[in-house]
Amino acid sequence: MSGSVGMPGAIHAEGLVKTFGDVRALDGVDLDVPEGTVLGLLGPNGAGKTTTVRVLTTLLRPDSGTATVAGVDVLKHPDAVRRSIGLSGQFAAVDEYLTGRENLQMVGRLYQLRAPAAKARAGDLLDRFGLADAADRPAKTYSGGMRRRLDLAAALVVSPPVMFMDEPTTGLDPRNRQALWEVIKELVAGGTTLLLTTQYLEEADHLAHDIAVVDQGRVIARGTSDQLKARTGGERVEVVVHDRDTIAAARAVLARYGPEGRGGDAVAVEDHTRRLTVPVTGGAKLLAEVIRDLDAIGAEIDDIGLRRPTLDDVFISLTGHAAAPGEGREEPGEGDGEGRPHRKEPAA
Repeated sequence: MSGSVGMPGAIHAEGLVKTFGDVRALDGVDLDVPEGTVLGLLGPNGAGKTTTVRVLTTLLRPDSGTATVAGVDVLKHPDAVRRSIGLSGQFAAVDEYLTGRENLQMVGRLYQLRAPAAKARAGDLLDRFGLADAADRPAKTYSGGMRRRLDLAAALVVSPPVMFMDEPTTGLDPRNRQALWEVIKELVAGGTTLLLTTQYLEEADHLAHDIAVVDQGRVIARGTSDQLKARTGGERVEVVVHDRDTIAAARAVLARYGPEGRGGDAVAVEDHTRRLTVPVTGGAKLLAEVIRDLDAIGAEIDDIGLRRPTLDDVFISLTGHAAAPGEGREEPGEGDGEGRPHRKEPAA
């Protein structure tokens, strides 16, 4: 990761290991997030993202390794770390029976703000997150997107210099996701350091200065979005055939244009959309040849084009599978052992 030589970032971890029974949830995780930047921690369910967040936010003690947040040792001084961070987890940690305003004022009081200051801060955050009109309604009447925004507002009551967001937009509709992205960008522009876990490749591409790809408890790649895309090399020919019965024959044609020696393995196939994708070199001039060869086997084409690699391509090339939200096993250690999510912990 980028950063000053010899000077750890606002979030820094070395060799984090955590096991749950026979499962090695973290297997030597190293991270460094420079102050005022966003690190996107990218990976499928069960990759170790949530376990990493829980270690860095003092909710879980690692078996080995070291970590500092805002220059403070996570293991030696957990209370001091909690005073410097905000955490928005996968589940909105709000009290359903309190109003939005009461939720935020309660968090402020838990952080030892005086009542007038807590009330003023709650009002500011309700305005900022577009919740002013619903401020005095019980949170149980809020939509999923509104609850998520209220949860994020609660994490910002004390304006922490370091924020952790664990899949903050999971389950949100596109409009609410875009709105939350804008809030995140404002936070970072104001100097906040952010570690963001996500399964949405577009989200990491849009928000993160640097990306760490995690799989099976290890960081398997890191760099900027462009650097990671460059690792996959070249461009992609993408074809949508009209008839599903021609997919196998079309795959054989495209394989001739892919990397030497890989054959049909180089061609990604989405059977339900009839879409085939293969990495190529040679650019646009190849398209005419591909069209001619597909026509020769009688494969009718609905769409064909040339595109640059995406983070999806990066993830598949690194892990052999796509980062599909909502699939995969639950990470060990999630929740409190009884299926309930952990709530944010205020400063001691």
